[in-house]
Amino acid sequence: MKNQLMHLSDKLLLRRRAIIEAIIDQLKNISQIEHSRYRSSVNFGVHLIAGLIAYSHQDKKPGLHLDEHALQAA
Repeated sequence: MKNQLMHLSDKLLLRRRAIIEAIIDQLKNISQIEHSRYRSSVNFGVHLIAGLIAYSHQDKKPGLHLDEHALQAA
């Protein structure tokens, strides 16, 4: 991969990749959101919204804690 200049906000998100992967893992395993072939788009939407609601009711959720001022300074 070639070396390229990156924005500061992209570098900050790359440092927090483990947290982002943990959130996606929780969505897949705990909230049971998974990629499968749904027969209708309504069924896909229902499963997605139900999984996001289940995730929002969890007690402990990992977060990125991004500072708005730091992202705009980049």
